Amino acid sequence: MIVHSKRYSYTIAIEDDFSFVETLLSTENTFFVIDQKVYEIYRQQLFSNIPAEKLMLIKAVEENKTIDTALKICERMTEFPAKRNAHLISFGGGIVQDITGFVASILYRGIYWTFIPTTLLAACDSCIGSKTSLNYKKYKNLLGTFYPPMDIYICSRFFQTLSEKDLMSGLGEVVKFNIMAGIGSLTSIEKDIDGLLQKDENLLNHYVESSLMFKKDFVEEDEYDEGIRIKLNFAHTFGHAIETVTQYVIPHGTAVAIGTIIANHISVKRGLMKDTIAQRCEAVLRKIIKTDEILLQYPIQSFVDVMRKDKKQISKHLTAVLIYGDTMELILTHDLMVEEISDAVKYYETHNN
Repeated sequence: MIVHSKRYSYTIAIEDDFSFVETLLSTENTFFVIDQKVYEIYRQQLFSNIPAEKLMLIKAVEENKTIDTALKICERMTEFPAKRNAHLISFGGGIVQDITGFVASILYRGIYWTFIPTTLLAACDSCIGSKTSLNYKKYKNLLGTFYPPMDIYICSRFFQTLSEKDLMSGLGEVVKFNIMAGIGSLTSIEKDIDGLLQKDENLLNHYVESSLMFKKDFVEEDEYDEGIRIKLNFAHTFGHAIETVTQYVIPHGTAVAIGTIIANHISVKRGLMKDTIAQRCEAVLRKIIKTDEILLQYPIQSFVDVMRKDKKQISKHLTAVLIYGDTMELILTHDLMVEEISDAVKYYETHNN
C-alpha cells in the first residue's frame, strides 16, 4: 500500500514473518528506539545484535510522551556519526510512534524514519496520517508536527504477545472503522469478531489493511486536518475525554469503543440513526470492552471540560461526529448538549451487562 503525503509518498508493507527485521538491522547509519516491553519479549529472537550505542529503550507510558524524552533521543543521535543521513528506526505502539516521529521531524530539519508498529492499535490506525503528538504539562497532544514515516512494516506476529487489554484496545479502533465504513463492513466485523479475538493472523492482516485503506482516503485528501479529516474524529470526541478523565485506566481504543456506543446513542435519540443498527454495533463493541471502571463515578462536567479543550472544538458549543441514515453517513454537529452526553453515559453504564 502507498499513501500519498504532501511531503512524500510512503509505503506500508504487511509482512508474513519477522525476516524483514534482519534486513532493517543491517541498514547503514541507523539508530533504534524500541519499546522496552517489546525489547524484553523479542531481545533474543530479534534484537540481540544491536550495539548499545545504536539503541535506546523507552517505557511506553503517557508520562514519557514528552518533549524531554524526544530531546534525549536527539541528544543520543547527535553523538552518532551520521547527521542528515541518519536513519531512525522505531519499534512500538502509538506512544513510541509519536515520540520518534516528532524527533525525526525536528532533528536536522528532518531525517529518514522507519516505523514498525507492534500493537494492533498503531498498525490499524495511527501509523498513517502523518501526525506526531507530545503531551505538555496537563495537555494531551498539545505539541506536534506532520511527518509520516518513509516506510512502515506491519507484522501481525507481534500481536500474538499482546495482553488482552492491548488487544481489546486495538480492536476498538478496528470495529470503529468498520462501523464508519457502513452496513457491509459492519456485517463483516459481526461475522469475524470472534476470530479476531482469537488472534487469527489472516483476519488480523485483513482488518488492519481494510482499516488503513478506509483511513487512507481521508488523510490523502486532508492531510493537515483542515476539512473532511475531522470526520475521523467519530467517537474520539468522547473517547479522548474518557481516557483523560480516567487517567488512562481505560486505554485509547477501549475508550473509543465506549465513545462509539455513546455517539450512536446520541444519534438514535436525535432520530438520525435506526436503533436496530445501533444495537448491532453495540453487540460487537460490548465483546471488546473489558474494564471495571465505572464512568458514572466521575462528574459529567469533567468529561465536558476535557471535550471543550479538544483542539477540534471551534466555539463554545460542543462539536461531535455522528452517524446519519441508512447509508451511515458521517455528519458533523456543533450543537451537542451536556444533557445528551449525560444521558448517553448513563445509557452505556445501565446497559453494561
